[in-house]
Amino acid sequence: MDRISGARILLGVSGGIAAYKAAALTSTLVQAGATVDVILTAEAERFIAPLTFSSLTARPAYSSLWDAPEDIPHIRLVREAEVVVVAPATANLIAKVASGIADDLLTTALLAARIPIILAPAMNAAMFEHDATRRNLETLRSRDVEIVEPESGFLAEREHGAGRLASEGRLLEAIDLALARRMQLKGKRVVVTAGPTVEAIDPVRHISNPSTGAMGIAVAHEASRRGADVTLILGPTFLPSPPGLRTIPVKDAQGMYEAALEHALDTDLVVAVAAVSDWRPARRFEQKVKKTTEDLTLRMVRNPDTLQALGERKGRTFLVGFAAETESHEAHAREKLRAKNLDAIAVNDVAGERGFGLDANALTLLLRDGTRIDLGAGSKSLLAARLLDALTPRLHEVADAARN
Repeated sequence: MDRISGARILLGVSGGIAAYKAAALTSTLVQAGATVDVILTAEAERFIAPLTFSSLTARPAYSSLWDAPEDIPHIRLVREAEVVVVAPATANLIAKVASGIADDLLTTALLAARIPIILAPAMNAAMFEHDATRRNLETLRSRDVEIVEPESGFLAEREHGAGRLASEGRLLEAIDLALARRMQLKGKRVVVTAGPTVEAIDPVRHISNPSTGAMGIAVAHEASRRGADVTLILGPTFLPSPPGLRTIPVKDAQGMYEAALEHALDTDLVVAVAAVSDWRPARRFEQKVKKTTEDLTLRMVRNPDTLQALGERKGRTFLVGFAAETESHEAHAREKLRAKNLDAIAVNDVAGERGFGLDANALTLLLRDGTRIDLGAGSKSLLAARLLDALTPRLHEVADAARN
């Protein structure tokens, strides 16, 4: 648990009988060397007083959006923390977070959090097993929220069943793992390309594709969460880039090519997710082409191949491509892996535009050494986390080999 020493942890306490256990967890974290800030819901204050936590942490305990409003606590607290833990998390709190409701300091802070979130449910077994609660937990898992499952045993209602707050040991382990993941890429320089490119025909028409950039943005955000110095090269999209990231906006394939060669060489990891147009019109009309009764024929010419250029120049950079395929998915992806001198490639089936625009996706990671890793299906944020989980050990192997 060495990572807990010196860590900044935000602890949320919601209104269940297990709230008293949060005081013991706070004491353990403080004794381990962590700086702990605590937010209590109004219902939690019926079980345990803020004074308990402020005494244990030697810091203010918060319970209202109007505690020190000049400091905007729901933003400041999650910006200063490295991980946020809610223990206990009641069924009501879980339902609010799953639905995006932000009606008090804790739920508002959770909605604003861009750091790992850990929820530890505690409630009556009937509530925990209810379909609504199970759906809410699955929704949160799909957003990469860590759920520390409750334990079975004697409950406050003199019943036995699943619903007891997870043991302190399991909570500490979850916090330690979240901190470890957050620091996995510390000191690494990562470049992600994302989004479509737009190839102009005239001032009002263009050739493009349905990519929104969501997958690449998720990868960039997750890499930043893990401590990397991230540069996001982003094509035209309605989606915002993650706050705090260095973002290089580009419009067309030529712009993507130039930005990649400027920013992606001599880095630790490049993840090329962008859906770059292979061709562009040979001629761009300066004025809008007027509609006539005649057919219009466009001559297309090849765009520069950004991924090929990076593969030729990558040196020790670990280069990952993406293959959006409609047939013979892995065969085509392996050929691209070889032809473009990649270290790995993530492939997905986009037949019928699957994977474009939607939050859900499914990926398979193919490595140069023949390893195949099924990343499964899920939200793009969840798949970004799984992708980096798979790539991080390889990055460290490359770094170790370079040192030796």
